[in-house]
Amino acid sequence: MTDSPVVRAPLDPQEAPILEGVLNIREQLSLLKQDKSTYIKSRDVLELYDQLIEQVHLLNIIREQNGKPLEQNRVDTVLDDCFQLTSLFFLTIGRNNEAPAIYSMTSTIKRLLDHLKEAAFYSPKDLESASQRLDMMQDTLRRGSEIYSPHLLTLLENRLNTCRNLLGDLQSSLADLSPKLTPIYERLVSILRSIAAANTRQKFPVDEVQGFRNQLLEIQAATVDGNFLAEDSTTPAGQDIAKELLNRCLKWSDIVLTRQGKIDERFQTIYDKLCDIRNQLEKLSITQAWSLRETDLYNFQRQLDRIDESRIDGNFEDENGNKADLHAQRTLLYLIRRSYAYIYTLLISSEPVSEALLPVFNQLQTLRRCLVEVKRSGGISSPRDLYPYSMKLSSIDNMRVDGKFMVGSDIPEGQGSVTALLAECFDLCHELRSDAEEDDTLAK
Repeated sequence: MTDSPVVRAPLDPQEAPILEGVLNIREQLSLLKQDKSTYIKSRDVLELYDQLIEQVHLLNIIREQNGKPLEQNRVDTVLDDCFQLTSLFFLTIGRNNEAPAIYSMTSTIKRLLDHLKEAAFYSPKDLESASQRLDMMQDTLRRGSEIYSPHLLTLLENRLNTCRNLLGDLQSSLADLSPKLTPIYERLVSILRSIAAANTRQKFPVDEVQGFRNQLLEIQAATVDGNFLAEDSTTPAGQDIAKELLNRCLKWSDIVLTRQGKIDERFQTIYDKLCDIRNQLEKLSITQAWSLRETDLYNFQRQLDRIDESRIDGNFEDENGNKADLHAQRTLLYLIRRSYAYIYTLLISSEPVSEALLPVFNQLQTLRRCLVEVKRSGGISSPRDLYPYSMKLSSIDNMRVDGKFMVGSDIPEGQGSVTALLAECFDLCHELRSDAEEDDTLAK
């Protein structure tokens, strides 16, 4: 199992039994995660979740008695592992809209916001996405206030508040940016990210990066007396923010063209590891619906956490304590940020359906896309054209027992989502058939 970042051992011997208990829970969660012979069952996850909450309750009692409610030691680190895994298990079993499921998302959002703040360049759209996701998670907490342990709810509320505070800092940094200047600013952000992505390609695309630099020079040439103008020829507020970003883009493009994608050899190993993580996550983002079990993201998260937290005062250092140059530093940070972004995308794309029902759900999604495309393209010429779709839908419908999709004697989570999707596909077939029969009637 991937270890968590190292912290000091517990100072209070009273916490030793709790540490043993949460280590045991983490081991059971890890074994459950590794078992790919069958789908994850809700009862197994809920049993371990209840054990975890009991340990948190005991820990809080000890720390309150000792006057150390904010103590942080190895117990907390292992607890974080357990909550991360439990959160991902809730996604795997299709309980996406329940409080425990949001723990992992809060961790990922905090990492992304920390990196955005450190990088000091981001677009308003980046912040809008994070803000909307935090609002959704707040609603999830509100719905679970009468169901889940107050220990969990307090923990999650604090994590959400931490994210909101970070988000507020980032929003205030762009407060002076005029909406009239936002399109130029967002274009600069896009170009800078495109250069960073090209910099990590296996074969360095010289012409592509030079093209990005030419775009930057065109933007610079369009300024008047060094200022960016809006479409109405006015000088909008936020000039310093945009100018600083343009200069940064030009400097970075020069560095990247000079280095031609070759990173300092001292950091080649960590670079290769981060590229491998990024590439695996990119592949998962493409094949997610058919190949992802959300708990698979745990090891990626922990590997990234360890690399991110290995920095000294924010800097990557070699074995002799020498800092990385600007090219290596920014390249490695880009790969970390990109990987966290992939994890974020995979988490928000997770469907509220148990992995046991995902094969059926994915088939229905494919059928719906096909039927929607047929309808958009003008419909069918004859009801017979619907036979393949109707036969497939009927075979799926016949899988139900008393209206439920069963796996053995179990009723997996996500019944509502799958049933609604099946009904939508039937409705699309009915609409297409009705339209075709109406056309036949008019033709006669």
